[in-house]
Amino acid sequence: MLINCAAYQNGSKLADLAPERPEDLAPYLERPDCFVWVALRDIEPGELEPYRRLFDLHELAVEDATHGHQRPKVEEYGRDLFAVMHLVDWVAGELSLGEIAVFVGPNYVLSVRSGSKLHFLGVRERCEREPELLAHGPSFVLYALMDAVVDRYFPIVDRLESELEEIEQSIFVRGAQLDNIKRLYELKRRLMLLRRAVAPMLEMLSKLHGGRTPPICARTGDYFRDVADHLARIESAIESVRDTLATAIQANLSMVAIDDSNVTKKLAAWAGIFAAATAFAGIWGMNFEQMPELKWAWGYPAALGLITSVCGLLWWRFRKAGWL
Repeated sequence: MLINCAAYQNGSKLADLAPERPEDLAPYLERPDCFVWVALRDIEPGELEPYRRLFDLHELAVEDATHGHQRPKVEEYGRDLFAVMHLVDWVAGELSLGEIAVFVGPNYVLSVRSGSKLHFLGVRERCEREPELLAHGPSFVLYALMDAVVDRYFPIVDRLESELEEIEQSIFVRGAQLDNIKRLYELKRRLMLLRRAVAPMLEMLSKLHGGRTPPICARTGDYFRDVADHLARIESAIESVRDTLATAIQANLSMVAIDDSNVTKKLAAWAGIFAAATAFAGIWGMNFEQMPELKWAWGYPAALGLITSVCGLLWWRFRKAGWL
């Protein structure tokens, strides 16, 4: 579905376009220092075919954009570039993953968004407010889209950090270990989802600045390096959360082991107390005629008193040792 379409020349907007057919954009492609920016969303099968013919898109890139579920990457096809980025959004307490595929050529930008409700109207407005930068051409649009995608990762990282801090406060609360383990592993899953979006993008950006860069990005290398710096900060924050998360999981498991050990100690202590009582009762309960104190009038109360005293002494010792 077509969302937006406009033509730009020397950094200034020529016109907002609503072509009935993609072929209607052809006159703008022939103008010097002019390019068209087309934005599509949730395309149907075959919807990219007219644009493939118009912009001479590579069939492999079109196939990737149509089928989706691609790893973040940038590929060079002659003078053109094809980039894929993951869109991460927080929806109803869960991370939602989408994609944006961007085709960039000397006189066009074609973005295809799928699986996400995030829009890029603010990116278009930002570019139009900076005509001196937009004069760099389609590569600056690619930078602006990448910058917007990366900037949207920061609130996600902040939210994951806040959630981890909240869980850390309850790690040493007795009885909360099972709930904490569940929350920690849910947080780990979200963190890995974000990391799978960030790590490949760092590798992707390294191809767009420094060393040998695609000709279309020759004038915008500094801008892509700035995006790479932001992304490096995000990856550093993710690694920090990941390390803290691993420590929190270990601490929580240690608390579970300590609780189990305390239960075992209590069971062992009570078992020892009842074992002493059982031993005395078993000895005096043997059916022999010749036994000490068998004919003594105070024998039974004395036996009960001795058993109670020994059990009380054991209880006191276990209590002092912290087992009860």
